Amino acid sequence: MSALIGDDPLLTIYYDASCPLCATEMLTLRRHAGEGRLRLLDCSAADFEDAAMAAAGLTRAELLRCIHARDGDGQWLCGVGVFERVYRIAGIESVARVLENRWLRPSWDRIYPWIARHRMLLSRLRLNAAFGWLIARAARRAQRRALACSAVRCNPSAKHFWSIGRFNSSSEACTHARPCDHDA
Repeated sequence: MSALIGDDPLLTIYYDASCPLCATEMLTLRRHAGEGRLRLLDCSAADFEDAAMAAAGLTRAELLRCIHARDGDGQWLCGVGVFERVYRIAGIESVARVLENRWLRPSWDRIYPWIARHRMLLSRLRLNAAFGWLIARAARRAQRRALACSAVRCNPSAKHFWSIGRFNSSSEACTHARPCDHDA
């Protein structure tokens, strides 16, 4: 993952803002990611044009068929890989780990195109409201975990199914496989 340099975001996301499900997810994640870490570009307008998109040989139709993102190094991501990266940038590591899980990833890669094709129907069913609530809840939980790690109160040996450390009142040092905030 590239570092934030100047005003460049970690990730530029090309998404369909006319879709309530898409807009709810992306706006909620951007809010939790922090200032300037995610740049959202609405590609739903019929006259949408972008120099990076054109240089990569992508069309607006392709961007609307499957979510795309470009990282700070100019590398393109598509589909589930975008969500994995966005959730990680937003600090929701538990969801990112579920999306990258080597046994579950083939299922996500098959399910996502169906969701993308039916996103407007799913929005009409008001799934965007429930999904937005779930994302916000996951983000709040991730913030509490990060605060516990920064206060050196986490217990990395106590694991959940997705390897999320539980809190411990002792002051043992954090030894997560991924660096915590206080290890930086």
